[in-house]
Amino acid sequence: MKTLYRTVLAVVILAVAVASYLAYDRAMAPFTPPTLADYPIQGVDISHHQGAIDWQALARQPNVRFAIMKATEGGDHRDKRFAENWKAAKDAGIVRGAYHFFTFCRPGREQARNVMGTVPVEMDAMPIAIDLEFTGNCGKVPTLEELSAEISAFFDELNGAYPGKPIFYLNQQFFDQYLKGNEARFPDHYLWLRSIGQAPKREDCGGWSIWQFADNGGLDGIKGSVDLNALCPSETGFAHLFPALAAK
Repeated sequence: MKTLYRTVLAVVILAVAVASYLAYDRAMAPFTPPTLADYPIQGVDISHHQGAIDWQALARQPNVRFAIMKATEGGDHRDKRFAENWKAAKDAGIVRGAYHFFTFCRPGREQARNVMGTVPVEMDAMPIAIDLEFTGNCGKVPTLEELSAEISAFFDELNGAYPGKPIFYLNQQFFDQYLKGNEARFPDHYLWLRSIGQAPKREDCGGWSIWQFADNGGLDGIKGSVDLNALCPSETGFAHLFPALAAK
């Protein structure tokens, strides 16, 4: 009976967390997408859900300067199109990055080994990104102590194999719940902020580095919808990857 109670309680807690996450995500009114004049470095994030991509067609569009692609999830899952996308994006001249979906139910070190067995180490790529969210995750809501410990273990296992400080993908609600005021508990990182309901304040650009502003974008070369992103105009950490930034 106690086991059943704990299971039901865990499901309820997770459901509340996911509902809160989605409600926060969609709470704001629609807004005008960022222009290239204001945010000249824009890009996409993709996974196998986008199917076969025409990377040459994608590269011809001025709002696709980079692509962050799913590589791994948890301790053993690998995106079935990652290797294909990784090579094709480079051939098309698009700056690449890889992301790992971090599950709360597998040890961080185990997940890091999955990344190292999947993602090549290349100096012309963006730093490794980790996707931190409740949606699509396992049936656990970690405490701050649990989350920070496993993320630290994840990067300890990587041991600096990939250049640059990592990128944390999350929305404002997840940031407020775990990272706000607790940044010292986590490895130094860039912030990739999901905010599809409103534009982050420009004066706050620097607190975040990448902004995911849409999850229903349409682009030549991709059938169906795709996530759209913009690089903070004042972000200099990626300047070596984008000549336009390096020239400033």
